[in-house]
Amino acid sequence: MTDAPVWTRDEIESPCVRICVVHPEARICTGCLRTLDEIRDWSRMTPQTRAEIMSDLPSRAPMLRKRRGGRAAKLARGT
Repeated sequence: MTDAPVWTRDEIESPCVRICVVHPEARICTGCLRTLDEIRDWSRMTPQTRAEIMSDLPSRAPMLRKRRGGRAAKLARGT
């Protein structure tokens, strides 16, 4: 019996962090920063395309501005 894995893949890992929430304005996942199209097509992309997207992801983080408002903001304003 061998200790080798049954199946291995050479492709880049997915950036998914299992926080799957789409930002309402930026329309990207707040967890992995991919677009819905990128998430849908990920397994069919070439390794080069996935690598290009992975290198671009950090530049997308500023698109996720914190929402202002909600109950806490109303209480702070006294309204």
